[in-house]
Order: sequence, then C-alpha cells, then structure tokens
Amino acid sequence: MTAKKTYWIEFIGDRSLKIEEGQSILNASLAAGIPHYHACGGNAKCSTCRVLVKEGQEFLTPCNKKERELRSSIHFPANVRLACQTFVTGSPVHLHRIIRDETDVQLYIDEDRETDLQNIGEEKELALFFLDIRNFTPFMEQYLAFDVIHVIRRLFTLFRKCIELYAGQIIETSGDGLYAVFGFSGTMPQAINDAYYAGVAILNELEKFNELYLEKNFNHCFEVGIGLHAGNVIVGNIGIGVNNNLTVMGLPVNIASRLQAATKKVNNSFVVSDDVYKLLVNPAQNVEAQIELKGLRDDFKVHLLGKEYRKEFSKKIPQ
Repeated sequence: MTAKKTYWIEFIGDRSLKIEEGQSILNASLAAGIPHYHACGGNAKCSTCRVLVKEGQEFLTPCNKKERELRSSIHFPANVRLACQTFVTGSPVHLHRIIRDETDVQLYIDEDRETDLQNIGEEKELALFFLDIRNFTPFMEQYLAFDVIHVIRRLFTLFRKCIELYAGQIIETSGDGLYAVFGFSGTMPQAINDAYYAGVAILNELEKFNELYLEKNFNHCFEVGIGLHAGNVIVGNIGIGVNNNLTVMGLPVNIASRLQAATKKVNNSFVVSDDVYKLLVNPAQNVEAQIELKGLRDDFKVHLLGKEYRKEFSKKIPQ
C-alpha cells in the first residue's frame, strides 16, 4: 500500500503544519489545533473558512464545483480560497485565515448566563433605548445566510457589551434591531446618562468594527439609528415560560421606538427626547429639532446627538 504524500503549509501568525494528500486545508488546520472558523461545518455553504494565499497558489487544487458555485454569488479574488474545499499538491504554501480573531471564536462557545432580573410586575421609571441597523438589507442580498448570521451575531455581541458595560439590559431583539432599558437599579438621571454613554460607545465601536473588520472581510459597512427616551413604564413577565419573558410596556416605550425610526427623517444616528437631554451631564454638541410623532398631538422636541449618515446612504432615506 502506497503511503500518502505529505506537505508542509504555513498558517501565517499561527504555525506550520503537515498536511496529507487528500486532506483539506480546513481539516488539517483543525487537526493541528488551529481554531479555524467554519460556520457551515465545512460544506461550502458559507465563506467563513476563507484563507488568503500569500505564496504557493500553484500548489493548490483548482476550485471544485461547490467552490465555483459559491464564487458565482460571492466574488472574491483568486488568491482567496475556501479552506474546506482546497487541497495541497506541493510545497511551499503560505496563507492565513481571514476570519481569525478571538471574538469570532467566542461567539460560538455556549454560555450559561443568568439574568439579574427577577420576575417582577410593577411601575418603574426607566431609560428606553431602541437601536436599528440601517443598511442591512443590501448585505443580506449580497451574502449567504451563514455569513449573514455570523456578522449579525458579531454586531449584536458588540451592542450587548456596550449596553451591559453601562448597566443596561437588552429586553428584545427583532431582525436587525434591539430594545434595551436602563435603570433597574439607581436613579433616573444615572440611568439616562448610562443609556447615553452606551449609545456613544456603540457608535464609536461600530466605526472601528467597520474599518478594522467588516470592510476588510466583507467589503461593507453599517449605519445604525438610536432613539432614547425615558419615563414611567410597566415592567412584568408575560409568563409563558420562555427566556424569562420580561417585558416593558407604556407610552414612553412607543416614543423611544419612534425616535429611533425618526433618525431616518432627520438624518442623524442618535436622537434623544428633550426630557432625556435635560438630565445629561456632559452631552455632545447637539442640534434641536421639532418632529411629528405618530400618536402625539403636538410636535415633539428632540436633540440630535449623533452624526449624519454617509452620503451614499442618506440619499436612499425617504424624506
């Protein structure tokens, strides 16, 4: 029986390893203990195992049918290959993983996390925070479902860290948006300022995420709209036994949601109510505006604390 040939490949920034004839690059890297991400399980249904070939492209097998089909919908350079579908025929080969940082890995490790919230039903003053990803549809249209799920999980992990850093609690996620509250402990002024700084942190971290990660790996960037209001609401548990089912209801919740939607109309990423603005300790320079909100008789005074959307995006916003 003829022994299989073996070759050496180098994962730049990781290690060099042996790979057997007929063994995919993905399987070889996983066998060597490299945390090589593969959302679809190595079935060419996503592009998260992509590698950038720096040297030795001539020693790789040609694209097979599965890789060609994926490339027909997601166009990436010839020196970017799917590790799950690529085999080595010679040496030297030098490459590196495109999606490789620790945050990516941690997204898919199961965690048992206990909520701090109890099953309560009472009136309470809270800061109400709504966020929506503005230009998500074009991304969904361009990429496969596994890639979309991966990126949305990455985004929501970013949002969650910023919100929880300032003592907030995400109540609900829906599609490409979320709803969070601040103030289960502490005073209303503290809750409002915590919510404001969580919003500022999200905008700053999203800018870094776009520049350092998304634009490089997916040739895309995201905008968000944030609406912030505060008031007396009803906090309770709807009691059907799923995920604690904590809910927060009341007119202030509806207003916060509509402020988030109004970010499109006023072309600003962070809109807060006048009630909120009066309690901010050190707010950013703002622009005042009067806007119409559904369900309210009079115009509603708001403050614009974010940035205008990018020109290529704001042109698409219905006025």
